[in-house]
Formats: sequence, structure tokens, C-alpha cells
Amino acid sequence: MAWPFRRKRDMPEGLWKVCPGCEKYIYKQQIEEALQCCPECGEHFPLSGYPRIDVTVDAGSFEELAANLEGRDVLGFVDGKGPYGPKLEKTRKRSRSSDACVIGRARIHGIRVIVGALDFSFMGGSMGYAVGEKVALALETALDEGLACILFSASGGARMHEGALSLMQMGKTSAAVKRFKERGRWPYISVLTHPTTGGVTASFSALGDIIIAEPGALIGFAGPRVIKQTIRQDLPDGFQRSEFLLEKGFVDKIVPRAELCDMLADLLTLLLPSARVEARQ
Repeated sequence: MAWPFRRKRDMPEGLWKVCPGCEKYIYKQQIEEALQCCPECGEHFPLSGYPRIDVTVDAGSFEELAANLEGRDVLGFVDGKGPYGPKLEKTRKRSRSSDACVIGRARIHGIRVIVGALDFSFMGGSMGYAVGEKVALALETALDEGLACILFSASGGARMHEGALSLMQMGKTSAAVKRFKERGRWPYISVLTHPTTGGVTASFSALGDIIIAEPGALIGFAGPRVIKQTIRQDLPDGFQRSEFLLEKGFVDKIVPRAELCDMLADLLTLLLPSARVEARQ
């Protein structure tokens, strides 16, 4: 005798996501409502460039700068996966971004700022010519217009496909920070997200007047696996995570994503008398 089982109702795909922190299945809409964070354990999921800007600044206030500035395959670089040029173009079409950095003018709680965000989904947020140029332009624009500059980092480091041209961006962005600090009276706030490594850590991201990190972010120059293999020693628990770096004094404060916008506004009103006026308007 055949038992009359009911047909299993079709379940639409893509509605759930497994959290790497608590390993629970979470409804994607809940994650989106929590600004791409797990509502169960607080795990912070990656945010690409434009969504990062959207959750940080006042709605409708973002005015992008250098939107068409993009990297070029000046070396004719080829690796095991093929030429760099076609790979770069394919990534642009998929991400709808010119490169791994977005910068522009915006307002946070009514306060005018220059803001920029690296995009890890674009070739690992690697810093080539275009990223370095955009970071420097953000700082130069902030200096010219008398505004604070806020930069979000998420990167695997320098972009090897551009060779020495990529490594030069470390010096260029560091020099731009130096000029901003010497000639301006406004803060440069660096926000480190997961992961921030390599040449980005070794340049502009570590030079903020105030350095904020998201919880659990991996931050460092070389990764913990490379360091362990090099020094042949076990590393402390939580090594290179934002909480570890806060204890060591490298990071000034760890701020959950949901609180970051308010925290940035508080810092700006505290450090800039003119910001208090803007915030009230």
C-alpha cells in the first residue's frame, strides 16, 4: 500500500544565508534590515562600495567624484587565469563600478564631509592606480573645501597586476594624508573593515587622526598564516583582529555598523565647531 505523502512545497532559492559566526540559517531580509549583520550573533557581513556609502551618509546626499576614473593594463600583465585587461573589464561590468574605490561629497546627520569606500568585491579591494588616485583626490578635495575626510578600507593590499605602479600608490596616498594634516584643520577618520591588509594597511588606512574598526575585522600587513610560518611560533588568540589591536593601541575604538553613523556625527560635532551649526540646520 502506497502512503499518500503530500508533495513538498517548492521553496524559492536565495532566501536564507548561513552565518559564518553562529552557523545559523538567517532569513536574508533580516540580514538586510540589520545593515548586513547577523541579527543572532552580530557577525558583520561584507559591504561593497556603494552600499557602504548608502548605510553611512544621509539619504540622497551622496555626490560621486571621479566616477569614470579606472585602472589600466599598462604592463600587459598575464597570470595563470589570463590577461589582466579582460579580467578588469569583466569585473567592472559585474560590479557596475569603475574600480575598487568610490569617493564623493556627502552629509552625515547634516554635516558635510568627503567620504570614500574601498570595495573588496572588486578584485579583493586591491589598490592600483585608480584606487590610489581616488583616495588622494578625496583627501585633496577635503582639504580644498575645508571638510573632514572619512575613508573606509577593505582590501587585500596592492594590486599585483599593476606592478610598481601599484606600490607607488602607498607613497602617494601617505603623502596626501600628510598634506591634509599639515595644511588643514579638519579630521581624517579611517574606518577599518574586514579585511584590511597589505599595502592599504601600510599606507593611508593606518594614518587616520582617529582609527575606528568594525568588530572582528582582520587588520594587518601580512596575514596570520604567513607570520606564523615565518616566525615559527604560535600566535595569540584573536591575533590581528580588531579587538586584539584595540588592546594594543592601534585602533581607537570598535564600533558596530548600526552605531557607526551616529558615532561619526558625534565625532564631527565634537571636533569641528562649524559641524555643530550644520547639524542643527
